[in-house]
Amino acid sequence: MRIWIIVAVAVGLVFTAVLVTVTVSSVVTNQAQQLSRFRMANCNAAIGPWADAMGDAAAGAGQVQRLNPDQRAIAAQIIQIGKDRQLPPLAWQVAIQAGMQESSLTNVTHGDAAGPDSRGIFQMRFTMGWGTEAQLLDPVYEINKFYDVLTKIPNWQQMRPGDAAQTVERSAFPDAYDKWEAMAADLIKSVGDIADPSGCGTQLVSAILPANQAAAKAIAYAEQQLGKPYIWGGNGPDGYDCSGLVQQAYLAAGIQLPRVAADQYHAGSMLPVEQAQPGDLVFLATDKSNPATIHHVAMYLGDHKIIEAQDFGIPIHIRPFSFTEAEVVPQAVRPGV
Repeated sequence: MRIWIIVAVAVGLVFTAVLVTVTVSSVVTNQAQQLSRFRMANCNAAIGPWADAMGDAAAGAGQVQRLNPDQRAIAAQIIQIGKDRQLPPLAWQVAIQAGMQESSLTNVTHGDAAGPDSRGIFQMRFTMGWGTEAQLLDPVYEINKFYDVLTKIPNWQQMRPGDAAQTVERSAFPDAYDKWEAMAADLIKSVGDIADPSGCGTQLVSAILPANQAAAKAIAYAEQQLGKPYIWGGNGPDGYDCSGLVQQAYLAAGIQLPRVAADQYHAGSMLPVEQAQPGDLVFLATDKSNPATIHHVAMYLGDHKIIEAQDFGIPIHIRPFSFTEAEVVPQAVRPGV
């Protein structure tokens, strides 16, 4: 009798263990799927200047308040079609910035002196293969056509939104789209119902973005260069400039980076700078909302410290670092991810 009780208890324990294992595995799998969907739908740390100074966000909100109902309706249509196509909010941002610059979010029925054949929200040209004149006055067609072209651009999700808009539009004024970043981000928040336009909350970013497996090797290489002189254009081994140090450190870890700091900003996955982990790259810019003005790169070591080749007369060193320094760009970059 006792033997059967012992056997029954043992079998019960095994069954419970299996059930718990299956349940936990199911929960973990479900969480991973949710995070994957979250990343595809929402996560892009470069979207707009939302992590930047509150003044930019306030300016964007002010611009949105000045839109008339027809302009807001077109912005809402851009967002809704983007959602229907399961495109991330960054795509909506690019389209809104393009539409605002090209037509002030108006379905223009005529061209101008520069493009008499241009029509619609994005001033697409019916003589250049964008569609018929009638199609280019149909908002649904126009918006879908813009998204079709955007999503065929290699690495468009790693571009600044204005740069992606320019790649679609091929304007004679390539920097004109950038000024609408804050406004587009506010529309994504208010009309698109995205509470955090960056989509990368502090709770989820570490789970969404994989770790940089090469970071330890890159850091070790950089630390071996401590005390060597700053040399403009230096790639080692006798000395380095800021981007040369970073490039050679990651090359030692098997990852090829561009040579210039502003290009290194586009050479990996972006995340809010406050979420930087050891090995991530942090950047300084004269206009921290404009990556084109980046003039310095350093490697984050954790514990609010960076290693850098700073300037003439200053040896390569480790120094304290604050995410709130005046010129810190809001996004860090994780190479090789």
